[in-house]
Amino acid sequence: MRHAILGISAYYHDAAAVLLENGRIVAGAHEERFTRKKHDASFPTNAVGYVLKEAGVGLADLTAIAFYDKPYLKFERLLETYHAFAPQGLQSFLSAMPVWIKEKLFMRRMLWEELEKVGPGRPTLLFPEHHLSHAASAYYASPWAEAAVLTVDGVGEWATTTIGHGSGRDLTILRQLDFPHSLGLLYSAFTYFCGFKVNSGEYKLMGLAPYGDPDAAETARYVQVIRDELMDLRPDGSLLLNMAHFDYATGLTMVKDASFERLFGIPRRAPESELTQPYMNLALAIQTVTEEAVLRMAGTARDMTGSPRLVMAGGVALNCVANGKLLRTGMFEHVYIQPAAGDAGGALGAALAAWHIHLGRDKVAAPDGRDIMQGSYLGPEFPERDIRRCARRFSAPFTRFDDFGDLCAMVAGLLDEGKAVGWFQGRMEWGPRALGNRSILGDPRRPDMQKKLNLKIKYREGFRPFAPSVLAEAADEYFQLDGAPSPYMLLVAPVREAHRKPLPEGYNQLPLYDRLYVLRSDIPAVTHVDYSARIQTVHPETNPRYHALISAFQERTGCGLVVNTSFNVRGEPIVCTPEDAYRCFMRTEMDHLVLGDFLFDKEAQPPFEDEGDWRNEYELD
Repeated sequence: MRHAILGISAYYHDAAAVLLENGRIVAGAHEERFTRKKHDASFPTNAVGYVLKEAGVGLADLTAIAFYDKPYLKFERLLETYHAFAPQGLQSFLSAMPVWIKEKLFMRRMLWEELEKVGPGRPTLLFPEHHLSHAASAYYASPWAEAAVLTVDGVGEWATTTIGHGSGRDLTILRQLDFPHSLGLLYSAFTYFCGFKVNSGEYKLMGLAPYGDPDAAETARYVQVIRDELMDLRPDGSLLLNMAHFDYATGLTMVKDASFERLFGIPRRAPESELTQPYMNLALAIQTVTEEAVLRMAGTARDMTGSPRLVMAGGVALNCVANGKLLRTGMFEHVYIQPAAGDAGGALGAALAAWHIHLGRDKVAAPDGRDIMQGSYLGPEFPERDIRRCARRFSAPFTRFDDFGDLCAMVAGLLDEGKAVGWFQGRMEWGPRALGNRSILGDPRRPDMQKKLNLKIKYREGFRPFAPSVLAEAADEYFQLDGAPSPYMLLVAPVREAHRKPLPEGYNQLPLYDRLYVLRSDIPAVTHVDYSARIQTVHPETNPRYHALISAFQERTGCGLVVNTSFNVRGEPIVCTPEDAYRCFMRTEMDHLVLGDFLFDKEAQPPFEDEGDWRNEYELD
């Protein structure tokens, strides 16, 4: 019998939809990719339409629809929090309550109103808890029939962290930490104080941390202030925050600015202002404390379950620096992180919880001991006729290759010449990372490539690092991964000594951009300032075309990796369609574009005219 389940996340940030058929993923997509609104939180009408179409079903054919959290529990938490902190928070209360009373409190009705626009049918509507959805997205998608489960984020209904155990079809939450005590919100508080946007700038804070000076007295003092004044971190990883310094429980900002300024001796950094050393040291300090907390939580999960395997989800699971350090402790033999670990992944988890827990179905095994994510290539793909239609629309000349090997050899040559190439293939990625189907590529050996990609193509802060996509069979030659796969770019590991270059004396005292452009390795474009790299291992089983391209680059240059960054500019979602890709290509200083088997050369393109100033169309976060 055919059972189709639709999973939905919406109304907070990163709305998404997923379709399961008999426990296997048919399709999944983020709403932002269709609407072109980054972190779009609205009902995922386009994503729902896509996944239903991909599966060939309508709402009437579904066994169930699962929404990723329980609105009534969240409303309970809001009311109890406002009551506990009263009379503080009146302004926030007056702002939030009308929305809840008019809309969110009646989530079931809201969902049906939106679903009726998609088509007829009223299947069962389920509401698993937020952290259960996160846990399900990691455990049921993983390759294993037994594992410890750790979820860490800002907050769901009440829970901010959970430890669980998965065994067969069963998934049990063993312990949870409740709001307002939250490692995710603590990290977001420092994201805010360092001048980045909450819920999207956390990865910038993580990328800034290696610029902090680990030997500086200021860094050590910041770490001590966090531990002594802001939190009580217990040996089991649980924590209590001193809410006298924070404002997120009932206020409209993350922290009390005056309190943080007094504690750290610096004002809150204005967005887009100069990044000075104290903020780099502060980023390193909170990253250090976060890693310590994650390791303690993981240790407790190991102690409580006895499992040699760990699966993770929740926004904090996207902290790939902490993930890499956890893996290298050897605490677990295997660590698996859901590629869409944030709220978008809750749509998948809700659907998987419906299949395994509500319907009581056994865990689905993937081929060859892999996970069920299919490389996380779950979004729309576009046939040749759509690429030709795009080319006609823009009168864009191209070269079509009948032999894909010839195309790979050509692109490998362009990369070797220092060109930046947009690479658009197959199904769009699920999750926040571009994994070789919607990517911009470069030569990792070129010292100027990071600067070129950041400033001339991505139009973003120059300090931001880039990730290497490395052939899985070559990964251990370059990085200290010790054989662990990293297909979803969720692990940071050191570059091996053989590829490093010595740093000059007084390196940590140099200004930010002087440090950035010091030649640190023979793959400088993907080596961060602390000799680390955020790695994607590329496997022929899940992405044969991307693997073939990197293999062609290796055959030409002897280097088995390329620079990979997401195909978008700052403030814009990753491209979805060929038209999205062509517009991004023409609006930047990208040199070439590959759409499927078609190669576009920037110098051969006609003048590009498009409505509006593209740099002002999107919020710059």
